[in-house]
Amino acid sequence: MTRDQKNQAIAELTEMLNASKVIYLADASGMNAEATSKLRRECFKRKVSMQVVKNTLLQKAMERAEGVDYSGLFVALKGNTAVLTAEAGNVPAKLIKEFRKGGDKPVLKGAFVEESVYIGDNQLEALCNIKSRNELIGDIVALLQSPAKNVVSALQSGKHTIAGLVKTLQEKAN
Repeated sequence: MTRDQKNQAIAELTEMLNASKVIYLADASGMNAEATSKLRRECFKRKVSMQVVKNTLLQKAMERAEGVDYSGLFVALKGNTAVLTAEAGNVPAKLIKEFRKGGDKPVLKGAFVEESVYIGDNQLEALCNIKSRNELIGDIVALLQSPAKNVVSALQSGKHTIAGLVKTLQEKAN
């Protein structure tokens, strides 16, 4: 690669890093062409971008990224590296976990999700359990609706009690 090509690649990687808040680093080396194609198709279906990169170029792009400190991921930049980016924090983790049911690759090297760094394949389960933005919004809406539902049901069940009480008091008065 010429210096201009390297600078162009670094600029493209920096742009990709600036555009995404969810970045996974995986090792997909040793996978045959069929398995690699299948992994790329699964990524496409789930709106996950996958790109194999050179570690030195990725590290330089991470150093140039604006407002984000990726230095915690530098230790994972060894060997073959595939960068997976997505909108939701848990989608790439679930994809890797499901894909590995048929083998032992890809291996999670590290992840940067919503300003948190995860290093090592042992973090895969924790990353799978991260809730997406839409899931969190759904949980909040459910929590907000719960007290209102309780009040409404109490009022609805109370109307029969109040009516019975009024009827009893009226009968006693007569």
